Amino acid sequence: MGRRRDGALPGATAERRLSSIGGGRGSAEPAEGPAATGRPAPAEPLDTVRELRPDTGGGPGPAGTPDQARLWHVVLSVAGEATGLSELRAGLERLAHDHSFFLTARYAADHAEIRYWEQARDLHDAAAIALRLWGEHKATANLPPWEIVGLEVVDRPTYHKRVAEGFGEPPQRPGGVQPY
Repeated sequence: MGRRRDGALPGATAERRLSSIGGGRGSAEPAEGPAATGRPAPAEPLDTVRELRPDTGGGPGPAGTPDQARLWHVVLSVAGEATGLSELRAGLERLAHDHSFFLTARYAADHAEIRYWEQARDLHDAAAIALRLWGEHKATANLPPWEIVGLEVVDRPTYHKRVAEGFGEPPQRPGGVQPY
């Protein structure tokens, strides 16, 4: 018996349906019913097949939002020993060039704040990426060996609501690296 590639089963359409039916391939449950006798099982009506992950609206996004990447506004604060301002500015400008959604950076000799957009599936992923940003770009952008001392991650609607209400700080100049 030869191996068959995944695709349409004989007599079925190319569209695949996922269902949670016990006793399938690789299952430890013994086969029962028509399949055990070698006879084909009768076609199951469409209304009895249930999805593995039905959309209940309780996912990571608002009800009805598909589980896909969203934009998150990130503010990353770093601090450490004082360093030269010209080297720090050059490093932050290289970071701005390397990171495609970079908005602004403010800096002083012993601390800096970076604002940017991150595309991620949920808050956990966006925060994890943000926490790795400084460390991963330390060598390539020649950044000082500072530690992360603050992190804020909010979704796009929350960010725009804050700005509209006057509580957020809209970027003065996209891609700008400014001293405090």
